[in-house]
Amino acid sequence: MNPSSPIKEVSSPTELRLAALFWLAESDPARKAAGVRLLAKAWLSGEIGLDTDAALTARQTVPGYPAKPELVAPRLVKRRSMITPEGRAILIHALAHIEFNAINLALDATWRFADMPREYYADWLHVADEEALHFSLLTGHLQTQGHAYGDFPAHSSLWEMAAKTQHDILARIALVPRTMEARGLDATPQVRAKLAQAGDMAAAAILDIILRDEIGHVAIGNRWYNWLCEQRGLEPVATYARLAAEYQAPVLRGPFNLPARRAAGFSELELAALADNSGH
Repeated sequence: MNPSSPIKEVSSPTELRLAALFWLAESDPARKAAGVRLLAKAWLSGEIGLDTDAALTARQTVPGYPAKPELVAPRLVKRRSMITPEGRAILIHALAHIEFNAINLALDATWRFADMPREYYADWLHVADEEALHFSLLTGHLQTQGHAYGDFPAHSSLWEMAAKTQHDILARIALVPRTMEARGLDATPQVRAKLAQAGDMAAAAILDIILRDEIGHVAIGNRWYNWLCEQRGLEPVATYARLAAEYQAPVLRGPFNLPARRAAGFSELELAALADNSGH
């Protein structure tokens, strides 16, 4: 992967949802991350329009994936020992892979669903922009360790829930940002502590940035989930339980980062239901 892959040669669409689809289809990770960051700047400067009504169709395979890393079943991904430099590199690589997929998830939420308020699209572009930053920080750190994104196998399950929920925005928002991504709020402090204990303070500092931003991303998910429930006349807690069962969402296990989840907008009723379902 070349972190300085040229972006100026590419002319992406000047409408936000089409541009999000364009960068979602991009298979080169560095180009995708850089393109998303430029798109976010163009949006903020008023250079990009928005058509909320258009019924868009992907004419190419999405998301675009590079030839490497090799995607394997989660059980086949190497265990990550903090004792060796390679073990720490494998962990950083796994985190980078999560962030690469998070870029794709935010872009998909931006282009796929029509007839939402303008703020919805702005929110998910903002998420994509920050995920692109996280990916760039992690891959940059990986390079200081003599490795690049793609050097190790990565698991193939991160996109599965997005594929399952592509036809229902309520299910997507309920089960991707509020479930799959919210797991990071619980896991990140533990991973950060292990990296710091191993002496990798640069990686620990990156995870501090990621946790701070991910609280905001999950909060965006909660905002739009509750908005959609209100629009449809649905009770949020019961609706989440129904969707989790219907789409076979993973049962989340504690311990939970309750301060982070509260900061991200989960209600006490939701946190109680989470604890009940996990057996805690």
